Amino acid sequence: MTAADPTVSGAVNLRDVGGLPAAGGFTRGGVLYRSGSLAQLDATGVAQLERLGLQRIIDLRADDEVAHAPTPGPLASAVQRVPLFLGSVASFFEQDVSLDEMYRMLVDGSAERVVDVVRGIAGSQPVLVHCTVGKDRTGVTVAIALAAAGVDEEAVVADYARTESLLPEWRNRRVVERLASMHPGARHLEDLATRSPAPVMRSLLADVRNRYGSAASYLRDHGLEADELVALRASLIR
Repeated sequence: MTAADPTVSGAVNLRDVGGLPAAGGFTRGGVLYRSGSLAQLDATGVAQLERLGLQRIIDLRADDEVAHAPTPGPLASAVQRVPLFLGSVASFFEQDVSLDEMYRMLVDGSAERVVDVVRGIAGSQPVLVHCTVGKDRTGVTVAIALAAAGVDEEAVVADYARTESLLPEWRNRRVVERLASMHPGARHLEDLATRSPAPVMRSLLADVRNRYGSAASYLRDHGLEADELVALRASLIR
């Protein structure tokens, strides 16, 4: 049984990544949270998030995204910035890449930053990882962290896929209409903006496994130390 999601007014796609089956047990509740942007939190939402006792908020957004939608001031002192895309978010819509292609680019082009995120997760908890929607950058980094910690792969896939059910239809419609006006004819626009299909994450994890042996080996090959991997597993799994 997964952990209960916290109630935070104004939060996007916020959830507790606890209760997932793993080698030797389950992921701990109240340790790792994931979400979309925190910019829309009102005073009540800020107070509700503060009650989670977060020690670190890892923000994966680019500078322009942060400038457009800054983290509320009371939370700013806990923020660790790790911008994850090498290019702008808009460039993926302009290039009309698929989700599979974007995730491969992220894993290959931002590996050291993925390690920075995982290092941040292992370094102090409770921790919240977020981007703008909490779907792609957050989805990939959290999935790799969970897989490296020994979480059952299908549970990792299901956690990623769950995002699609948490994005309101009105939000999806508005975003797709705006992006379609900017990028007419783009084939992958709706997938990039609104979808988190299980086969995409399953394919990504299989690709990482085929090329590196495991998600843990991927992290080790890009700089994560053995003791940090031990700390990650100890913090996330009970």
